Amino acid sequence: MAQQNPDPALSVSAVRAAHDLRVVFSRLRRRVREVAEDEVLTPSQVSALTLVGKHGAATASALASADGVRPQSMATTLAALDRHGLIRRSPDPEDGRRQLVTLTDAGRERVEGNRQVRAEWLARAFEERFTEDERRTVLAAFALMDRLTQ
Repeated sequence: MAQQNPDPALSVSAVRAAHDLRVVFSRLRRRVREVAEDEVLTPSQVSALTLVGKHGAATASALASADGVRPQSMATTLAALDRHGLIRRSPDPEDGRRQLVTLTDAGRERVEGNRQVRAEWLARAFEERFTEDERRTVLAAFALMDRLTQ
């Protein structure tokens, strides 16, 4: 698909690489989420559970902000996770009006299990779908891509 070049100072290859990277990462992100689909939890609940695991103790409003959802939506999601016994709420020592959300042992196991399933699927996909030379090419490309984050 031909991409319009938004800035004449940018090469066609740079514009195409940026587009293709976004498309591939978006597809990969969706596929990885599908792999660890939870039959009990909704995608938004899995996302919130993962966020709690990543952020540690956090307020519902901080989690809503991090997840890009309204605080009311996050409150509903957290209530469901609480019913499943995956999170606990405790008073914020700095402000007793707020509550901090953390994972329970069951929540931590769920997050780790999802992470492991995703990692194993991805490693297996690389093993089954690529030759050793192709995997080395991917690794070399990742080294180059790492420069984008520097």
